[in-house]
Amino acid sequence: MKVAVRYYTKTGNTKRLAEAIASAVGADALPISVPVTEKTDILFLGNSYYAFSIDPEVRDFARTLKKDNVGRIVNFGSAAMLNSTFKKVKAEADKVGIPMDEREFHCKGEFKGLHKGRPNDADLAQAAAFAKSIVG
Repeated sequence: MKVAVRYYTKTGNTKRLAEAIASAVGADALPISVPVTEKTDILFLGNSYYAFSIDPEVRDFARTLKKDNVGRIVNFGSAAMLNSTFKKVKAEADKVGIPMDEREFHCKGEFKGLHKGRPNDADLAQAAAFAKSIVG
């Protein structure tokens, strides 16, 4: 099974989650600036809310994905205020015909002193366990 991990972050929180997930599944955590060019069964896609939506770079990245190349997307991320970006990412995945796994990982992320220290070691361990449960 081929697994890829891509992430978008402004604060570094989602990158830390991506690294924990990638380490758990034997992949590299790469920013979304690196396209998915190899056939991939599972794409773990990390992102967060910025101004009440996913960042335009995440939308643009999702639109580059090919349904013949990516089997399914698994959403993960962190945010200080809002929770899941699942619906926003799914809307983009639907446009290119790639299914979203209904399971996702989300935790609080530190932003301007709110949720200080998050994601913490426990969050990173939970992200890794989540990824292992997806891959099997």
